[in-house]
Amino acid sequence: MGKTILTIIGVVLAVWLAMTVVGAIISMLKFFFFIGLVAVIVVLAVTAVSKMSKSH
Repeated sequence: MGKTILTIIGVVLAVWLAMTVVGAIISMLKFFFFIGLVAVIVVLAVTAVSKMSKSH
């Protein structure tokens, strides 16, 4: 009986750990995507400002 309970607890903990890791990876990817989006906007803004400066 005790071995069965420990096996069930082990499986539950393993599933919980897997879901936590998957959630952390997805969260990290969303964060990196947001940082990349901000970087692209900054590059576009700097490029637009520099092209406007050269034309005058």
